[in-house]
Amino acid sequence: MNLFLYLDKDTAIHRLDPRTKLALLLGSFVAAVLFQRPGPLFALLLILLVYGAFGRSLENLRRIWFLLLGIAIFSIASWSVFARGTTPLFWRVTQESLAYGVGAAIKIDGMIISGLIFLSTTRIEEVVLGLMRLRVPYQAAFAFSLGIRMVPTIIGTAMTVIEAQRSRGLDLESGGPLVRLRNHIPLLVPIFLQTLRGTDQLAKALESRGFGARRERTSYLEIGFHGADALALAVGGLILAAFFVVRFA
Repeated sequence: MNLFLYLDKDTAIHRLDPRTKLALLLGSFVAAVLFQRPGPLFALLLILLVYGAFGRSLENLRRIWFLLLGIAIFSIASWSVFARGTTPLFWRVTQESLAYGVGAAIKIDGMIISGLIFLSTTRIEEVVLGLMRLRVPYQAAFAFSLGIRMVPTIIGTAMTVIEAQRSRGLDLESGGPLVRLRNHIPLLVPIFLQTLRGTDQLAKALESRGFGARRERTSYLEIGFHGADALALAVGGLILAAFFVVRFA
């Protein structure tokens, strides 16, 4: 089972410079925080889906659809009740609060989808090299990449522990939701210990290889701006400018 999000495909989005994709990612976040109304946010979501389709990375949405759906339901339900409005619909829900909840759901899901597209089309090595070219210290860039790498590692550790306990007769499927949740609690101890052990081994491995001994570093991977990057930045800049015009004009 592939626990990493990166999809090794030959698309125009994959071939873009990682700094270009970082700029597009930040631009999508800026466009998302400009609005609270569902209309412009829905337009931004459609643009992100088209962008992801060009990168052939939307198949990863199947892996997090339950997360996106859960965030959308929780956001709409909570904001519809607790946000204020002047046009009542039913109970404490107003037309304005419902629109605010839908907008918040689209905004959060859109940001997650934007980050998913970035991780699906950009290798971790490219992210580190792109950050270094942006004058980010190597230690900080490495820590960022390590955080991304550790997520699937921890998930893999949890799956290994769960399968090991199942082979020993632990029943995790029977009973109601509370019973199943209580049965998973004892698994946290071995997962936590395995994670700490792996982190300690990683720290020793980095120290034994002289991590941080030299300020200047070389890289086998080469990146650079090309015509496609200029085109992507121009299109992204125009779209962001259009959102600014819609927001402030």
